[in-house]
Amino acid sequence: MSKKRTANSSLRGKPKRPRKGISLDMKLDILRRFDAGEKLSAIAKTLVLAKSTVGTIKENRDKIKAIAQVAAPLSARTLYLHRSEVMLTMERLLNVWIEEQTQCNVPLNPMIIRAKARSLYDDLLKEKGSGAGEKRFVASKGWFDRFCKRFNLHYIKVISDSAGADEEALINSPSALNKIIDEEGYLPEQVFNVAETGLYWKRMPDRTFISKEEDSAPGFKASKDRLTLLLGGNAAGDFKLKPLLVYSSENPRALDGYAKPHLPVIWHSNRKAWMTTTIVHDWFTNYFCPDVERYCAKHNISNKALLILDNAPSHPLNLNDLSNSVRVEYLPKETSTLIQPMHQGVITNFKRYYLRRTLKQVVDATDGEGKTTVREFWKRFNIMNAIDNIAESWDEVKVSTMNGVWQNIWPGCINNFTGDPAAEPAEKVTGDIVALANQAGFEGIIKEDVIQLLDSQEEDLSDEDLMLLEQERASEEINVAEPPASPRQLTTSHLSVTLSYIDQVVDILSANDPSRERSLRVVRLLHDAMSCYREMYKEKMRREQQTDFDAFLICKSEPPSPPSPHM
Repeated sequence: MSKKRTANSSLRGKPKRPRKGISLDMKLDILRRFDAGEKLSAIAKTLVLAKSTVGTIKENRDKIKAIAQVAAPLSARTLYLHRSEVMLTMERLLNVWIEEQTQCNVPLNPMIIRAKARSLYDDLLKEKGSGAGEKRFVASKGWFDRFCKRFNLHYIKVISDSAGADEEALINSPSALNKIIDEEGYLPEQVFNVAETGLYWKRMPDRTFISKEEDSAPGFKASKDRLTLLLGGNAAGDFKLKPLLVYSSENPRALDGYAKPHLPVIWHSNRKAWMTTTIVHDWFTNYFCPDVERYCAKHNISNKALLILDNAPSHPLNLNDLSNSVRVEYLPKETSTLIQPMHQGVITNFKRYYLRRTLKQVVDATDGEGKTTVREFWKRFNIMNAIDNIAESWDEVKVSTMNGVWQNIWPGCINNFTGDPAAEPAEKVTGDIVALANQAGFEGIIKEDVIQLLDSQEEDLSDEDLMLLEQERASEEINVAEPPASPRQLTTSHLSVTLSYIDQVVDILSANDPSRERSLRVVRLLHDAMSCYREMYKEKMRREQQTDFDAFLICKSEPPSPPSPHM
């Protein structure tokens, strides 16, 4: 009894946790957010509420609406008119747009945001086919203040008086960089640059929505499914870093069974497919620094490096504290796109190669009688296909290109790569893309369409883009209860059949190709390419034989069973 009294007295001494009152208006606002398609976690985060509280309000929907009709019909009706589904959707998309501008280091002010809000609201009304009886939305200062409070916007940057690049910083930056390189004795092999870029991995030129064989069918919109890449390498051009990819889903169905650490990209995800400081921290610590150390050891050079970054919000300013061997320098504000090496041709070339490779797959899949249509191919083209194309297209970027883009910032490191195959001229790759698009049956594609598509990859998200992204996110299939797929495995049977086919190919080529020189070269390439699988097959067979032998020994060592007394 005394123990219980003591426990109760100790509890009385603790201050009670303050309870947060939730008004009827807020409860109705939460219900309308659910009706507009917002997720529970997003609502809780926006309104700074516990997920359990938001979930309880959703469960008591009917009771809350009944109370609202009886207790405060006027206020509830007014709230509904001012916080309609169009308004909620507009504010959600506006917040996405603001975050994207902030990620791209674009300065904003209230006037720009209010203008974007009006534009989005009007376009959403048109999309829904309404607006005749709607009150005009003026995006007043009062609305703007409430919007900022609802979405916790405390980071909006005011546009400075000076427009354009800082000319003085642009001039001084290369000399400052060269001074650091000279003082620290960095080699071109030890100086790196990486840059972020967006990639609409399933997007075609505007005129390709309807192919010729489907001109009677409704056109399908080009997907705005976007991912973010971090691409880069060293100034010598001989070391391209493994691409870092950020996607909107952590476990897309196309990746079922694949081991993410063994993808040809470094896989990360977040809801908006944007780079974050957490992702860059992880990349720098667990990938970049170890990769540089291995590269330096392989080339017998000192384990030190200079990493050049722009000042994007996702690039942490404390990276220098995380490594004793890597120094990080940041390019001047508003000049990075003018002097940053990766933006001087590497990223654009990569995107050309990606588009050409993807169109070649369209042609191969749709060329001939009874083959798939462009629409069917595009439906089946998934993020795993995009990952493969990203890896292959990144491999296509030449050493000479990776080195040549340093001309503006470090001209002393440029080499003449006489033995390295020259990069394909941009005009040729663009011409290939135009030819492939027309071969696939797309209507009237010209060079300007391809250039427009490449340029649009870096454009600001339009109102249509934001609405299409919203539709795609809403239609995503999310099934957290579904068990994870079994890991994919290469069995000895798979390997045996594959190697047998390769041996047959070698025999056919060797026996029938009139050019012995050519067949020997191809056979050698096949043997080299398949050597890893031959070693894997031998190792698996060795383990299976060892297992059988061990089982045999165990069986032999067991004492015989005693005879049955009935025998």
